[in-house]
Parts: sequence; C-alpha cells; structure tokens
Amino acid sequence: MSAEQPALATTVSDNNAVAPPLVKKPYPPSYLGGFAACAANFFTHPLDLLKVRLQTVKGANKSASHVIRNIYVHEGLVGFYNGISAAVLRQMTYSMARFTTYDIMKKQLANEDGSLPFYRTAVAGVVAGAVGGVCGTPADIVLVRLQNDGSLPKEQRRNYKNAFDGLFRIAKEDGVKGLFKGTVPNVSRAMLMTGAQLCSYDGFKELLLSTPYFEEGMPLHFSASFLAGFVATTITSPFDVVKTRIMNAGPGSAYKNLAQAMVVIAKEEGVMALYKGWTPAFVRMAPQTILTFIFLEQFRNVYWDAYAKKNNVRFA
Repeated sequence: MSAEQPALATTVSDNNAVAPPLVKKPYPPSYLGGFAACAANFFTHPLDLLKVRLQTVKGANKSASHVIRNIYVHEGLVGFYNGISAAVLRQMTYSMARFTTYDIMKKQLANEDGSLPFYRTAVAGVVAGAVGGVCGTPADIVLVRLQNDGSLPKEQRRNYKNAFDGLFRIAKEDGVKGLFKGTVPNVSRAMLMTGAQLCSYDGFKELLLSTPYFEEGMPLHFSASFLAGFVATTITSPFDVVKTRIMNAGPGSAYKNLAQAMVVIAKEEGVMALYKGWTPAFVRMAPQTILTFIFLEQFRNVYWDAYAKKNNVRFA
C-alpha cells in the first residue's frame, strides 16, 4: 500500500514568546516643552499682538474690535503676524528654559517614591519661571516692540527687520543693559505664570484623573489645560500690563520700577487698567495653554513609543 501520507502541518505558537519587560516611563527630553510652545504660538500669535496693542493704549477705552480693524486697514492680514520671528525666539528661550528647569526641579524635589507635594511643585514652578523670565527678556522686548510698532506714528517707529535685527539694534543704541529692560516685571510675571500654569495643569490633571469621568487622553489634557489657562491669566494680568508698558517705553519713561509703575497706572487710569486686555489675554492664553500641553503630551507619546520600540520594553 503506497498511499501518500498527508504532511503534518507544523505551526509555531506565539504563546511561549517572552513579553518585553515592564519598565517605568523615562523622563522625556525637556526641550519638548519649547517645541510645543513654538507650535502653539503659530496659532495664537495674532491674539498676543491684539493683547499688546490693547495694553499700550492710554486714556481712551478703545475696544478690541477697533484695534483689530485698525490693524487690518493699516497693515493688512500680514500685520497680525508682526513680530512672529521674535515670538519664536522668545519661546525657544523662555519656554525652553522654564520647562527644562521645571522638570529638573521636580526630579530634585520628589520623594523617594516619586510623589511630589503641591507646595514643592509650586516651588519648582516659581524657580523655573524666574530662570525662563531672565532668559526670555531680550526676545520679549523685541517682540513687544515689533508687535506695537504698527500702532505708532511713522516717525516714531523702530522698524526692526526681524528679531535678530532688533536685538543688535537695541544693544547698539541702548547698550547690553537695554536688552534686559523690564527684567523685574518680566521675571515676576514669569514666576507667577509658570507657577500658575504648569503647577495648576499638573494639579488639575491629577484631580480630574481621580474622578470617574476622565482617563489619560485628549479630553483630560484639554480640560486640565483650559482650567490652567484661566488661573494663569487672572494671576498674571497686572504684571503683564506693567511689563508691556515698561518694555515699550522709550527714554525718559515715567515708569521707574514694577511697584511704582503699578501705582502710576492705577492712579492715572484706575485699578482696572491693570486688567486691560484680560479678555484677549485669556482668549489668547486659553488656546496657547491648551495647544502647548496637547502638543507636549503628543510629543511625549511619540518619544515614549520610539523609546519602547528601540529598547523592546513596555511601560508599567
């Protein structure tokens, strides 16, 4: 009997395959914060320009719609992106420095089990804001002047070609110290901003995760960043107004320092003048904060996915 015997199919089972080991997620690179802020800034720059124009208006209570109309009529659509080069430079100095410092401080202040009490998070945010404020002041000065140039009479305009031209001209005309004009209000604002924005984001994120309505994902990131933007705008608005006034002022300015400038503005224009531009500031801050943290979370996910594939690991 020579019947052909059927071949036995052999299959390899994956059941015995060794699963990649579970490891703790590594800290993502801190520079991702700067990249995320730059990405968000391209969407929010026109709102930031509107805020600056409103903050530098004295006396007459011009509405946001009036300022928008003036920008469009006299400068065209491109006018809404005046100072974009300085805005990118600012984010790559200010935001890069504060996110990096914040991450370093959180590592240093964390307990052995990795937990971090809120007051330590606040300390990390305030210190990070101070570092970022100092690093970002030169670019911030150029940004404010570029954004406000179009609202000045032609004979008073500085006409900086771009951010770097502005930096060189300020250093040449006012000396190196001119690049750090308004450092005190800028650092004060940055300390409050970072302490309020980064800390409240982490706090709101943790709070929302403790409820049954949220889990890690876009809705969580959106909600936590929206709330963080509201807190940050309200806390920093007076310092933002003073910072803008001092940085935009020329020689012989009536503003001597942070405290004196606040008193002068409140005395001459009323206390609510310190909250000039709050609405466009929030309208700008909310999407800026939301987009920054959404971009940041996505950049982190890309980094972690690449890390897991490269090292053949899973995250606990």
